[in-house]
Amino acid sequence: MDKFTTLTGIAAPMPLVNIDTDMIIPKQFLKTIKRTGLGVNLFDEMRYTQDGQEIPDFVLNQPAYRKAQILVAGDNFGCGSSREHAPWALLDFGIRCVISTSFADIFFNNCFKNGILPVVLPEAAVQHLMDDARKGENARITVDLESQTVTASDGTTFSFEVDPFKKHCLLNGLDDIGLTLEKASAIDSFEAKNATLRPWA
Repeated sequence: MDKFTTLTGIAAPMPLVNIDTDMIIPKQFLKTIKRTGLGVNLFDEMRYTQDGQEIPDFVLNQPAYRKAQILVAGDNFGCGSSREHAPWALLDFGIRCVISTSFADIFFNNCFKNGILPVVLPEAAVQHLMDDARKGENARITVDLESQTVTASDGTTFSFEVDPFKKHCLLNGLDDIGLTLEKASAIDSFEAKNATLRPWA
């Protein structure tokens, strides 16, 4: 998993509330167990017509936001079914941070496990960043996980809270496997001792 330290990038405004996981990645794309290749189908039903043509008005189809790395979204982002494909699709598109007033719990936790930082801010702060994002690709937003701040293009800075353990994992690029491998020497030592004490096991 890639580390998340500081990100300065284009932010795409998505003011819709209750964007659920089926909107993020529709159910017909859940057959794969690969974490790659889903970005092209991110927000598929809002992004394309039924015959596969891009809908020009959708934010991620607009030239200014095709390389967005941050989403500024409405309340209750990631609600609905608990599909891990949702953060996979966001990450594969290039989104490393989602900012909202609130997130569904399962989606929120899945983001941290997949290298995406979900940032919860008060409504006034999200609205400020939403307005900033509407300025287009020249309005870069900076997200600093170490200092737990989000800075708009006009210099306005907002602080956010994050669980210390989740912060540690993101800063060091540790998913569940990475956390286990951190204990590799202790695991090896236990197995060696256990093999001596219980050779029949």
